[in-house]
Amino acid sequence: MSKSVYESVEKGAAIEVFALNRAYSNDTTPNKANLGVGAYRTNEGKPWVLPVVRKTEIKITSDEAINHEYLPVLGNDAFTKAATGLLLGENSAAIADKRAFGIQTLSGTGALRIGAQFLSVILKRKVAYYSNPTWENHHKVFADAGFETLCSYRYWDQAKRTIDFDGFCADLEAAPEGAVIILHACAHNPTGCDPTQDQWKQLADLIERKKLFPFFDSAYQGFASGDPVKDAWAVRYFVDRGFELLCAQSFAKNFGLYCERVGNLTIVQRSAATSEAVASQFTWLVRGMYSNPPAFGSRIVATVLNDPQLRQEWMECIQTMSGRIIKMRQALFDRLTELKTPGTWNHIVSQIGMFSYTGLNEHQVRVLIDEFHIYLLKSGRINMCGLNENNVDYVANAIHTAVTKVESKI
Repeated sequence: MSKSVYESVEKGAAIEVFALNRAYSNDTTPNKANLGVGAYRTNEGKPWVLPVVRKTEIKITSDEAINHEYLPVLGNDAFTKAATGLLLGENSAAIADKRAFGIQTLSGTGALRIGAQFLSVILKRKVAYYSNPTWENHHKVFADAGFETLCSYRYWDQAKRTIDFDGFCADLEAAPEGAVIILHACAHNPTGCDPTQDQWKQLADLIERKKLFPFFDSAYQGFASGDPVKDAWAVRYFVDRGFELLCAQSFAKNFGLYCERVGNLTIVQRSAATSEAVASQFTWLVRGMYSNPPAFGSRIVATVLNDPQLRQEWMECIQTMSGRIIKMRQALFDRLTELKTPGTWNHIVSQIGMFSYTGLNEHQVRVLIDEFHIYLLKSGRINMCGLNENNVDYVANAIHTAVTKVESKI
């Protein structure tokens, strides 16, 4: 028999967050906690189907007029218009002037990839900058899309446990003209630290002066603060300033539609005159990748956002989720403060969104995993949704032990 063409394939490294989730599931210890996976959990530690989503699912599946024909290549028009309006505002001048439009994608990752692929075709210099630390896929998505130079800009100050804004600006100052700058719209993953509005204005000045191209990643609109308008402030500010940009939107977190892969890529241009040509190129990119997107999740989001009553129910849901996260941040901070855990922990409550960059080092993380069965990324990032009233004391005591134990050996 001839040699297998697969024999030379090497086993790839495990994806950390999924490996942690598997380890947690296989762990039979009663006292354990999963702070790794990026998904919302209730106070009982269970996944939550938003009531408005469940209601809408039933409504859609009961409609006999709905069939399973292909969607258009660029997606469900009712969804893309609603998603773009949610991001930019229903009264957005860019929408009114037809300078902005959306295309349906395979969640936020798919939006990033199709956007990066488009930019790699039209840009002369394929250079992209992403934050350090960053969501791990930013590098991979842009590298796989053909970007030749990938750089990270400083974002996190480990000593102060906040944004390294001076380092951030200095690295963007060094970026070449035309470089793509990947920016988290809100609830920065993994740090949970966002620029202030004044800092966003300074960044806009710098990006405009240096002629850089902003590419926003909006994975948590509404989920971060409970207010979709507040969470979209940075993107809307850049658009109002006249920037051309792309923004990847995900509806995994804010609608709880993780497995439905519902995403939108909003394209903002200087003039509506380029819309037809730009849309045509995205049509061919999508055709060559996956032909057209799935329907069900986009129908859920479109139905909810386009119905005033359902939209209000969704608003209440995202306020419930964001409110529970804020409550858990306060609870963890209070416990660590009461225990007099070494170090500063103010960042736990000043950060926003699902994730917290705790400042724990790899040795301390190892203690939490090995001795306390608390699963988190080696970077010290935790998902605040993994905390609840039943385990926050256990987690706080474990962090206290890990910090004091490792510090005593230094």
